[in-house]
Amino acid sequence: MTSQVVPEPSADLLHLATAVRSAATGLGQSSNQERQQALSAMALSLEAHADRIVDANRQDLAQASADGLAPALVARLKLDVQKLAGAISGVRQLSALDDPLGVRQLHRELADGLVLERVTVPLGVLGVIFEARPDAVIQIASLAIRSGNGAILKGGSEAKRTNHAVMQSLKEGLACTSVSADALDLLTTREESLALLRLDGLVDLIIPRGSNELVRFIQDNTRIPVLGHADGVCHLYVDKEVDCLQALRIAIDSKTQYPAACNAIETLLVHREIAPTFLQIALPAFEEAGVMLRGDAVSKSLGVKEVATADDWSQEYLDLLLAVRVVNDLSEALEHIRRFGSRHTEAIATTNQDTAEYFLRAVDSSGVYHNCSTRFADGFRYGFGAEVGISTQTLPPRGPVGLEGLVTYRYRLRGDGHIAADFAEGRDQFSHREIPLRET
Repeated sequence: MTSQVVPEPSADLLHLATAVRSAATGLGQSSNQERQQALSAMALSLEAHADRIVDANRQDLAQASADGLAPALVARLKLDVQKLAGAISGVRQLSALDDPLGVRQLHRELADGLVLERVTVPLGVLGVIFEARPDAVIQIASLAIRSGNGAILKGGSEAKRTNHAVMQSLKEGLACTSVSADALDLLTTREESLALLRLDGLVDLIIPRGSNELVRFIQDNTRIPVLGHADGVCHLYVDKEVDCLQALRIAIDSKTQYPAACNAIETLLVHREIAPTFLQIALPAFEEAGVMLRGDAVSKSLGVKEVATADDWSQEYLDLLLAVRVVNDLSEALEHIRRFGSRHTEAIATTNQDTAEYFLRAVDSSGVYHNCSTRFADGFRYGFGAEVGISTQTLPPRGPVGLEGLVTYRYRLRGDGHIAADFAEGRDQFSHREIPLRET
């Protein structure tokens, strides 16, 4: 993708983006109830057209198999009845969450009759580019509508039939509500997705969900702010003071529960003192689970069959592969994570509370866990209803990005003929009195 030239947007794309922008303006003025009703209608329409969606996905999967698509992408592409039902459940959960708009975050009297407030408002229009994952269309669309934002989506060609069927169902649901179906639209060509990057002024945020190459390309070729993560190189560190059976359950789940996910572990770090004991039970368990291990010299001497190269420590496998390294202590584990991690999600397995707390404070990732699987790094599991993606940037939003990550705020100042010249004498003229947030 790095060789692609970003074209100017066509007249058709400009027309589409302008329509989404206009609908988003109206959506931002809608009530909480109207947006909740819109999500309910979207969920009902997805249920009513489940057969159409699943059949379209079967066709995409058959084509992907014929094209030799990578197993990790095939896993993400699948949208069967069960997975679709889960996505629809997420839409309903999202509808039940508190309204993210119109939340007063600050309420302050600056002077008599001059009152300042800060209130949450929508971002505007989201441009979301993703690979495989047709369920992402459902998550992103529902999050956009609930947060008062329009959304222009571009999925990978491998999911084009499924994406179209899903979007068609969502728009049919919106057509039965007061929310304009124009607030959502789906791009179909690579040229459109490239030209989307030039729609500054019409699109307020680009959210890429896909490969490192995709994310880097987007970051390098747009003036629109970009939110997302390039890699999911997640780690589990097994400390010397540990419940080995519990740590093994966490490790197996973190790797195998859904290996194609960005929150699956790619590297297992084991303290030298516990390594012989832990690996004695872990090696056969991983083999039984179908996981191929690649280890450093010490772990190989303890039974790991394959040798790890320098590239393995920064590799996002998205498959049943796991790099294993034996470290001398916590400090070495932290240094490995700092050097090779992607600031996504890291976990420690330990029975020492002080060690755990130090790890939680020291690791600079969007998610840092103690004695639990990295697979919990997910908007649905966090209770967000859904997520548009996971952000590994330091500035917020960080981690799974749900409703709160899709709103910004606006300062509103109400006066009665106040002018700055009347306050030229300095700070003593201001009261700066805090007013309760819920007081009108």
